[in-house]
Amino acid sequence: MCIRDSDNIERDVAPVGRRPVSARQSCDGQGLKRLMGAGLAWLERHQAAINALNVYPVPDGDTGTNMLLTMQSAYQEIQDSPEEEVGIIAQKVAHGALMGARGNSGVILSQIFRGFARSLEKLEVFESVQFAAALREAAATAYKGVIKPVEGTILTVAREAAEEAVPAAAGSDDLVYVLERVVQAARESVARTPSLLPVLAEAGVIDAGGQGLYIILEGMLRYTRGERLHIDTEMAAAMGLQALHLESEGEYGYDIQFIVHGQNLDVDEIRACIASMGDCALVVGDSKAVKVHVHSPEPGTPINYGASLGSLSRVIVENMQEQYQEFVLSKAQPSGTPEPPLGIGTVVVAPGVGLHTVFQSLGASAVVSGGQTMNPSTEELLKAVESVASDEVIILPNNKNIVMTAEQTRALSEKKVSVVPTITIPQGISALLALNYQADLETNARVMGEAAKSIQTVEVTTAVRSAQVNGMSVQEGEVIGLVNGKLTVKGSSPGQVVLQALAEVDAATYEIITVYYGESVTVDEAEELAARIQEVYSEQEIELVDGGQPHYHYILSAE
Repeated sequence: MCIRDSDNIERDVAPVGRRPVSARQSCDGQGLKRLMGAGLAWLERHQAAINALNVYPVPDGDTGTNMLLTMQSAYQEIQDSPEEEVGIIAQKVAHGALMGARGNSGVILSQIFRGFARSLEKLEVFESVQFAAALREAAATAYKGVIKPVEGTILTVAREAAEEAVPAAAGSDDLVYVLERVVQAARESVARTPSLLPVLAEAGVIDAGGQGLYIILEGMLRYTRGERLHIDTEMAAAMGLQALHLESEGEYGYDIQFIVHGQNLDVDEIRACIASMGDCALVVGDSKAVKVHVHSPEPGTPINYGASLGSLSRVIVENMQEQYQEFVLSKAQPSGTPEPPLGIGTVVVAPGVGLHTVFQSLGASAVVSGGQTMNPSTEELLKAVESVASDEVIILPNNKNIVMTAEQTRALSEKKVSVVPTITIPQGISALLALNYQADLETNARVMGEAAKSIQTVEVTTAVRSAQVNGMSVQEGEVIGLVNGKLTVKGSSPGQVVLQALAEVDAATYEIITVYYGESVTVDEAEELAARIQEVYSEQEIELVDGGQPHYHYILSAE
């Protein structure tokens, strides 16, 4: 299956028609390294398709992206390593995945690698029996890492693939044969996920995380067979796969956002061009207006490209690296005048300049850019935690797909860290307002959690695809409203959906309704909606805030 240096095989993705191995009985460290590169390449190829496997038709289908970024971080740890011992390479992979884990899918994938590495510890090579045992430990570790494991997810796929590996290894020492059985089992397991998880069946999709794991394993198998990985020259160069080299994530670069206004704009062409300029690309719109979001080390390139197509509006450029550097520099005091530690520090995750400002004004110690489609990594959260001048820190993830990453950060930090599992921006604001600097960490975590649960959240966005969810049929392009994370209402305009959703939460029984308007909403539109809300809810106080959040027209809270 894998080879050693003595086999004199080039260290790159195998060309078509040439089998990359001459022996199948064992795999050393460099062999595992090449398998990881192949899995990464095949996952990159299928990233968009995995992202599309989203139950809710909201713009947060980023499972493929999160798994890809996690894999990239894992590979970065081994890309220049000459180690022959498979146990050492496996440990490096696990560490890289842990630090780069993003979103629930990325965290679970990192736990899979962690268990795999634990089983291979101190081994020079692994053979079929050790490979099967490592897969079993990988699945077991992933299950233990989730508080309430759910079947019909990546966990099921990992477990059933490992269960197939055991009898296959018992009957054969051919690693390629065992991997073939594993991949087949993973494929069948993914196909069964809708029968295990009703929400998948209703939405008509398979589990995205499970599909991502299957794709990684399939990429490894195709490599061992010498089959084409369908990586064209430009894509391979962009990922550095000819030399199995990936760009470092040590520098965060810039978060660039803008809207292009023009005539006969080609959204598909713009999307392809923007995607070649950086990471986390998101391009949506029509022939007259196109919204662009991308992370890039060169902000001028995408902005100049956009300007060449038409006029630009709502241009936002955020230096993500600078945010952390400022925190670190703030700790560097002159000799003899150390900065005293704070009682309790807070790290919050938020999208949009406006929401950053809101959290900073409420006393947040550090604000990490992130949210829908932009889940921060474990390393990013850890850097923010370590940058806070306090030995005790509370993390507010403010997104359901960031909670597991925050928990992973808590376990890695030497500081005393608590995670209040907020899943919406209003919950995070309510929790931060409840912070009492005179109370201890445990008490604050409990009180802030209670405050988060006491608030009603409404989120209004546009359906990115047609779907059947919670008994509601939604068409692509319809405006939809989520009440406390559950798809509840739909309509033809954001304003209509806002009023419907407020009625669902019985907003008349609350005192304050706060409206955070997104980057796609003008001030005039926001003020007009606030006036309409005030007409309906004349006894309530209406607050209007420029949130600047992408993807969501409005986020509202009732308290």
